[in-house]
Amino acid sequence: MVAKQPVDIIGVPLDLGGSRRGTDMGPSAIRYARLQDRIRPLVPVLCDRGNIDVPVPETRAAGDGVHFVEEIAQVCEKLAGEVAQSLRQGHLPLVLGGDHSLAIGTLAGHRLVGSRVGIIWIDAHGDFNTPETSPSGNVHGMPLIHILGRGHPRLLAVADGPAAEPGEVVLLGVRNLDPGEKVLLKEMGIHVMTMREVDEKGMAQCMREALAIASRGGTQGIHLSFDMDAMDPTIAPGVGTPVPGGLTYREAHVALEILAETGLVRSMEFVEVNPILDQRNQTAEMAVELIQSALGKRIL
Repeated sequence: MVAKQPVDIIGVPLDLGGSRRGTDMGPSAIRYARLQDRIRPLVPVLCDRGNIDVPVPETRAAGDGVHFVEEIAQVCEKLAGEVAQSLRQGHLPLVLGGDHSLAIGTLAGHRLVGSRVGIIWIDAHGDFNTPETSPSGNVHGMPLIHILGRGHPRLLAVADGPAAEPGEVVLLGVRNLDPGEKVLLKEMGIHVMTMREVDEKGMAQCMREALAIASRGGTQGIHLSFDMDAMDPTIAPGVGTPVPGGLTYREAHVALEILAETGLVRSMEFVEVNPILDQRNQTAEMAVELIQSALGKRIL
């Protein structure tokens, strides 16, 4: 199934949310991997809307507690506007990161237009810390809980309320959670599919269960948030927080192939590509291949 909607590429060269520099070059690395040429046959219309303006960390003070919170909030507000405009035109926003903090802005864009989506969040980590539980103060470890309406007031103000419901969110591929995240995930009833579950059930079954959860109720589609550190670092080394034991090449592709067949995807983001830590742009190349699968590329 080839994507039916026009696709808008939106770059967010953001690396204010993590401790390691380099994700600001992620959108360029993904584009350099011939993104447009490789997805153009899969979509009716393709438009690259360029990059959101993002301040350079060295020009700002990180601040105490939650680092660069005002700057990240402003970037996410700009992104929310771009995503909302794309959605109003009936297009599918494809957001290129940049660190995972940007997801706050993507989902805020859905809230701006009154679009209720379920979320499939494919990631090695939970991204479910609050400022109180975070060991680092880095926002890229906090976006999902802020999307659900809990956390720092400035980041919550981006969407002016929860942008999704906890019962319509699935975390998939998780293998590294902070102690505070474990408590909060259980408290808020988030469905978490760890790598053990992927190992035991197989990715196809896990993805079908995830789709059933994310598409139930009154959702109008699905948002895919794909952190490249979900992949095993032996095949995707260019990420800032690698964790051994991740998804294989085929596990990731079958997940996105199944997702594409549903026709439910309303937006997607691929984040945390860090070319400084990569080998010959390998991780960005993989991101493009995964985007192709998410947009409907098939083997046969």
